[in-house]
Amino acid sequence: MAAPTKRVSETPASKKDKKNKNQDETELLTVPDGWKEPQFTRGDNPKGLLEESSFATLFPKYREAYLKECWPLVQKALGDVFISATLDLIEGSMTVHTTKKTFDPYSILRARDLIKLLARSVPFEQAIRILEDDVACDIIKIGTLVRNRERFVKRRQRLIGPKGSTLKALELLTNCYVMVQGNTVSALGPHSGLKEVRNVVLDTMKNIHPIYNIKTLMIKRELANDPELRTQSWERFLPNFRHKSVSKRKQPKKKMTKKKEYTPFPPPQPDSKIDKELASGEFFLHENEKRRRKMKEIKVKQAEALSKRQEERQKAFIPPKEKPAVKKTKAASTEDKIDIQAIKEKVKKAKTKKLGAPPANPDSSSVKDTKTKKKKVKS
Repeated sequence: MAAPTKRVSETPASKKDKKNKNQDETELLTVPDGWKEPQFTRGDNPKGLLEESSFATLFPKYREAYLKECWPLVQKALGDVFISATLDLIEGSMTVHTTKKTFDPYSILRARDLIKLLARSVPFEQAIRILEDDVACDIIKIGTLVRNRERFVKRRQRLIGPKGSTLKALELLTNCYVMVQGNTVSALGPHSGLKEVRNVVLDTMKNIHPIYNIKTLMIKRELANDPELRTQSWERFLPNFRHKSVSKRKQPKKKMTKKKEYTPFPPPQPDSKIDKELASGEFFLHENEKRRRKMKEIKVKQAEALSKRQEERQKAFIPPKEKPAVKKTKAASTEDKIDIQAIKEKVKKAKTKKLGAPPANPDSSSVKDTKTKKKKVKS
C-alpha cells in the first residue's frame, strides 16, 4: 500500500514566482515597437536551391484580358526575385517556377500566392505587395458555408455594406486589403489583421452582423494604444452581444387549453357513401335513373352559372342614374334687373370718345351750328 500524500498549500512566495513567470512570457511574446526582421539576402544562402519547384493555378475566362495587360509587370516583379512565370491562355493557367539563380526558398511560395490572388480578381497593384516580408494573404472560401443561394447572396452583400462602407471600415481597422469575389474572400495584409478578417467573414456567414465585430475591433484598437492595458485582459471592456431569437408572432408563455369532458363511448362513426344512398333511396334506383338525376343536377348548376354570367355582362349596358336638372332661378332674376337705358348711355359716350373730345356745353354747340347754317343760306 502506498503512503497517502499530503496536499501542500501554495505559499505566497510561489504565487509571486508564477506571476513573474507569466509577465516574462508576455514580454517575450510582445514584439518591441519599431523592430523589423532582417531581410533575406544572397549571403544567407550563397549556393542557392538544389531542385526546381513550381506551382500552377487556373484562372476564369473573364480575367484573361486583364492578365494579358499586366503580365509583363508580373514577370518583371518576379524576375527581381529570380522566379520565372508563364501564362497559358489556351489552358487558362498561370505557372511559376524557380531558376538556378533563386536563393530565397520562400519566394516561390509568395509567387504562388501572387498568381492565386490575380486569379481571384485582386488588382496587380495590391497583389504585388505579397512579395514583401511583412505581408501575407488569406483566401477564405465562403461558397459552402450557406446552403440557400438567396441567403448566401444577402449575407455576402451584408459583408460589403451600402456602397462598400462596411468593407472599407474593416480594411481600415485591420490594415488589410479585402476583395469579395464570387464564392471567395481574398485578404492581403499583416498576419494579425488577416486573423481578424477571417473571424469577421465567418461570423457574417453565420448570420452575425459585421457591425458587431467592427465595434469590438474599434475598442481593441483604442486599448492597444494604452501601454498599461497591453498586458491585461480586455474582456471587461469588450461588449457582449447576445443572439436573441425573436419569434415572428407574439404568443403567450402559458397557453390555456380547455380539457374535453371524458366520455367512455367512442365518437359516432361517419356515414359511408352507401349509407347515404340508402337513406335517400338512391341505392334502390336503376343505373339509368341515377344517370338522369346526375344530369339534371349538372344542368341546374350550369343554368345558374349561365344566368350569373349574363347578369354580369348586362351590367355594362345598364345606363347610370342621371342627376336631376336644377332650374337656374338666380340667372333669370339677374336678367330682369338689367338697366337698358344705362347701357344706351354708355354706348353713346363710347361713340363720342372715338370721334373726339365731347363738348363742354352741348346747348351752346347746337346754337353755333344754327348760326353757321343761316350764314350759308344768306350767301
